[in-house]
Amino acid sequence: SSGINAEYGEFQTYQHYFIQINLSSKMAATGELSPAAVKHPKKRHYRQRAHSNPLSDHSFEYPVSPDAMDWSIIYPEFKPDDRVRFCDVGCGYGGLLVTLSTLFPDKYMVGFEIRVKVSDYVNDRFKALRVENPTYNNAGVIRTNAMKYLPNFFRKGQLEKLFILYPDPHFKRCKHKWRIVSEGLLAEYAFVLAEGALVYTVSDVHEVHEWMVEHFTAFPLFERCDPGPEDAAAQVLIGSTEEGKKVLRNKGQSWTAIFRRIKDPAETGEK
Repeated sequence: SSGINAEYGEFQTYQHYFIQINLSSKMAATGELSPAAVKHPKKRHYRQRAHSNPLSDHSFEYPVSPDAMDWSIIYPEFKPDDRVRFCDVGCGYGGLLVTLSTLFPDKYMVGFEIRVKVSDYVNDRFKALRVENPTYNNAGVIRTNAMKYLPNFFRKGQLEKLFILYPDPHFKRCKHKWRIVSEGLLAEYAFVLAEGALVYTVSDVHEVHEWMVEHFTAFPLFERCDPGPEDAAAQVLIGSTEEGKKVLRNKGQSWTAIFRRIKDPAETGEK
């Protein structure tokens, strides 16, 4: 917006936005703001094209390092020793975050979304949800590009769960470099994931599913696993996301694969 320094304008606007969200949450907690007075956002007011070029020069503000990230502007109850533990890469309209927020109330989680209007919708969605129920204070969204800035937000071994659900298929061979799963990106995922952490992948395109399985399986720091029915997150992967619900409505099929971050042999002296 005009009058704000161009270099920091988006970030300052983002800070102001989350301050408003946190203020709404606090007003609701003290009874100053009634849940009945809050309106939930409508998707029709946030329409945007389904795909975005992640390699183009979008305008993003991001911390120079994880230590420089002030998470308290997103989470009203965030303390200095707290850490974000779950990340939904390409979170879309935030359906998975809404579900996980109540399933894991003691975990902070964030969605990364590259599209402006879609991330605006998720922000407004949580603004309304937090007024109705403070449980949702543990979830939020950041408009950013996970392909470029993931290590700017997370320390080594910080994340416990990473979600890659219904990623853009980028069918053309010349656009495969746009896919969110590649050898280079897997190295970054392995860096920010703790040993034993899980990566959840889902796609309704079998070729993309096979692509993700092939790349994760070939990477030395991941192994495919089945966490079983006791893993609450694995049970809600398809039914929670807007894309997954659309596949179910159309009687389509989704393919799921889960991978565990394993110990780095180089750190133990193993060969």
